[in-house]
Amino acid sequence: MQKVITDDLDALLNVLPPHIRQPLTQQSDLHDLIEVVLDLGRPPEARFPSREFTLAPEEIDSPDINYVVSRISSFGDDNRAGIARTLHRISAIRNRRGEIVGLTCRVGRAVFGTIKIIEDLVQSGKSVLLLGRPGVGKTTMLREVARVLADDLNKRVIIVDTSNEIAGDGDIPHPAIGHARRMQVATPTLQHAVMIEAVENHMPEVIVIDEIGTELEAQAARTIAERGVQLVGTAHGNTLENLMMNPTLADLIGGIQSVTLGDEEARRRRTQKSILERKSPPTFDIVVEIQDRDKVAIHPDVGEAVDAILRGELAPVEVRWLDKNGKVRVEKPSSVSKPVSEKPPAPSDKISLFLFGVNRARLEQAAKEFDISPNIVHNLKDANMFITSKSFFRRKPQIVKDAEAMNLPVYVLKSNSPPQMRQLLHDIYPIASQRTDRFQQAISEAEQAVAQVKNGQAAVELSPQSAYIRRLQHLVAEKNALASRSLGKDPHRRVMIYRE
Repeated sequence: MQKVITDDLDALLNVLPPHIRQPLTQQSDLHDLIEVVLDLGRPPEARFPSREFTLAPEEIDSPDINYVVSRISSFGDDNRAGIARTLHRISAIRNRRGEIVGLTCRVGRAVFGTIKIIEDLVQSGKSVLLLGRPGVGKTTMLREVARVLADDLNKRVIIVDTSNEIAGDGDIPHPAIGHARRMQVATPTLQHAVMIEAVENHMPEVIVIDEIGTELEAQAARTIAERGVQLVGTAHGNTLENLMMNPTLADLIGGIQSVTLGDEEARRRRTQKSILERKSPPTFDIVVEIQDRDKVAIHPDVGEAVDAILRGELAPVEVRWLDKNGKVRVEKPSSVSKPVSEKPPAPSDKISLFLFGVNRARLEQAAKEFDISPNIVHNLKDANMFITSKSFFRRKPQIVKDAEAMNLPVYVLKSNSPPQMRQLLHDIYPIASQRTDRFQQAISEAEQAVAQVKNGQAAVELSPQSAYIRRLQHLVAEKNALASRSLGKDPHRRVMIYRE
């Protein structure tokens, strides 16, 4: 179906003071409005996807703030309020006396048709976790999931709506959720309790949850899944790897524990004796990373993906996107991308990379994990390796043709995902292939420190490591009920493990 958008924009405009509302209604791209910001002592501002606009030269004063507050619902413990039977959200900023000194009036939109790209996953009955950066459309997609499951598949769906963001403000939910039922949460700290109450009291087939963010909520999600109820939710984090690095939420994807292997098993696996393994089956069967409003990366088997990442391998990822005609395009997981040129690359200490269609920030972040400083050049003539993405390579723009004409080795990335960046570095830098050994040695060092502290030593400082490895060392300490913190500055920043 074609996407249909409803935003009840007039309801939001009517709570704004007239001198702010009038210039806003004159904007030609009003339908793209994201939010209006009202801060005491500053001019009012409207934010659009590609611009910010000052609505009036006069600074916001207390009567302006009070004008809006008097026309909306009461603020909850999370400092959020709304407008009855709409999806708009008004968030407050308070001073130390508790007085409101700023408002963010965010436009809420129901977009019908947003789940076309993952509709088969939702209908499979498996539990699905949506990840993505703020504002990418997780809640919008979640709202449409609830409607489709309730109306099109006739399932008993209950939404646990902590901030009234899925089904709108007021006692009557927004029609965008269809026949799904909504349970409101009095305060965010009670979300886990309402999740359990929903299962015990209302016999749902599906529970929809937005923003799983605490250990109690993660535990409640596992309890729900173990009772055979389908879960569809969102969590803090952009990628599966973000979730793995978050001790609070790692249980959603099975949790991670340190395991000591026997000599024979370690030899069979060709690993160190101390390794990280998934602790239990994942709560969610499928993870969907929302990269853009019309593009997602899918881990169809979360357990398999987590196991692969812990082994230092590439997790199988399926990429889907909507083309200009609204048709779903799918790129299935395939073998690891390799350089397509037969010409051997230069020695690693002389490699100069030219990036085209590749996220430089992500590549440099991955390089930090390997302690590599890649030489990235801006002129094709200075390069001895050309790095591009699969989508650009297929289209064959002129610069790709130029690189091939110069007989440069061309390395093609399937996507700009962190695992692909690591695989690239592993393939072209021999030092990166030693990462697994260093990784296991760092975990083993943390476990030895844990043993020393448990045997009476006050504190043990570990060797300097990258931020990624330090997070895992902190995890080792936490799993053993010990405290830890990072000391020093990069490149000498290190973890200290101690007893509180």
